[in-house]
Amino acid sequence: MRRFGIGAAAAALAFALAIGPVRAAEVVCLCSNALKSVMEELGPQFEKTTGHKLKAAYGSTGPLKAKVEKGEPFDVAILGIEAVNDLIKAGKLDAGTRADVARSGMGVAVRTGAAKPDLASTAAFKQSLLNAQTIAYSDGGLTGIYIKGLLERLGIAGQVQAKIRHGRGGEMVSEGKAEIGLTQISEILSEPNAELAGPLPPELQQYTVFPAAVGTAAAQAEAGKALLKFLKSPEAAKVLRAKGLEPA
Repeated sequence: MRRFGIGAAAAALAFALAIGPVRAAEVVCLCSNALKSVMEELGPQFEKTTGHKLKAAYGSTGPLKAKVEKGEPFDVAILGIEAVNDLIKAGKLDAGTRADVARSGMGVAVRTGAAKPDLASTAAFKQSLLNAQTIAYSDGGLTGIYIKGLLERLGIAGQVQAKIRHGRGGEMVSEGKAEIGLTQISEILSEPNAELAGPLPPELQQYTVFPAAVGTAAAQAEAGKALLKFLKSPEAAKVLRAKGLEPA
């Protein structure tokens, strides 16, 4: 235990020296729901290591992108790749600070202790959706866009339409509002009363890359860059893996 404590302290000191002397600031971060559990754990570590404060607002990529476009103040945005690229082109995000933070796969959520659906193949996944009483997924972000298109490709969009409940898949299942939830694996693992039935079949899997960048009008640009550096650290990578994400 003593050896581990010394190693952790040394790592924190090395990181602090690497980012250099900076004044304490409050970093406002607009962050995709897929990284919420990660940021909730990494936030205190970032604050302890740098002396900065982190103020995070979470949501689906679409609505968060709209906030940026409307001029809502922020320092760092962590969104889906297309949204970040669009905001860079629009001059809202600094291209020079862009850094891929994580990659997330999609999975199926069920209530804790419930029977898990068969996800071994496309045919099995399709039948599991047809057998389900209710299916939840968010219609306001990257997940919703993909799932809506997937249901159409599988040829069952009309058959399951009456079963669809819009909302965060893992959360809806956790609250007993849906039998099956379709969402990012990281979101499922953070729900107290839901569990991961499994990832989507490989041939249907959709990986989402989440880049981060500092806003061009950021009030705390240097502190924002310190956050991005921290999110690429070995300590952050450990938390990402534990939360069902892959370091990018």
